[in-house]
Amino acid sequence: MKIAIIGAGKWGQALYHAYSQKNEVVISSRHTKKLENFVPMSEALACEYLVIAIPAQAVRGWMEENFVDHGQKILVAAKGIETATGAFLNEVYGSFVSSDRLAFISGPSFAAEVQRSLPTALKISSTNLELAKTYAEALPDFIKGYVDDDVVGAEVAGAYKNVIAIAGGVCDGLGLGNNARAALISRGLVEMTRFGEAFGARIETFLSLGGAGDLFLTASSTLSRNYRVGLGLAKGKRMDQILEELGEVAEGVPTAKAIHKIAEEKKIYLPIAQEVYAMIEEGKDPMESVKDLLR
Repeated sequence: MKIAIIGAGKWGQALYHAYSQKNEVVISSRHTKKLENFVPMSEALACEYLVIAIPAQAVRGWMEENFVDHGQKILVAAKGIETATGAFLNEVYGSFVSSDRLAFISGPSFAAEVQRSLPTALKISSTNLELAKTYAEALPDFIKGYVDDDVVGAEVAGAYKNVIAIAGGVCDGLGLGNNARAALISRGLVEMTRFGEAFGARIETFLSLGGAGDLFLTASSTLSRNYRVGLGLAKGKRMDQILEELGEVAEGVPTAKAIHKIAEEKKIYLPIAQEVYAMIEEGKDPMESVKDLLR
């Protein structure tokens, strides 16, 4: 296969490393970078198979400005909900490309470890299982690929776990202990599942790699950008200061805002996500959030 990776951040570069083990791969991004096989965007978009690893909030604008439809198949490698509209990424991409040409990658996978070829398991979801299998079989030997057709479940899990990861960072930053973290992550899984069910996702999806697997990983490690946002909140830092120090996109921040909006509209009980929103958007004291959750 000839594959083009679009988006040359850490995750884009990790996916380039992974897919280039068995395939002919090029990489491109909005700004030119000195990377192996970096090509102009027009050349990347000419490939039949694309892996798009640009931040969720930038997808719609990027597609409007750059995408030229040649019948390409797209593997979506971002996780988030569009804040302005509350749309999932399958809906955003679906306004440009038919669903049978879209697949979504999820699962516990820090970019730094993929770059080192460490053993990893990922799931690729698509309404077109043949397309999902094509992207899964192109993965390198150090990545075990699974496939399913629950796109909504994969999307919700991938987006929501970043919000719970912020809460995990707050929990550890406040020194609340192992009991508290275990309770937070397990209740976060329940909450994530409740949210997904409201959109028709399957419960078993949240017990899989893209749900529990990714949640356990990102909610308990400093390799997670969203977890580091939580650590900053626990130290009393302002959001602008946290994001400036981070220097990278933390998808859980805009996703928390999107989930808050959806929860209010659909009357879904999401206490952890609501407290994360309050800390991020309203400056609520993290210890007050802990007290309110315990009540």
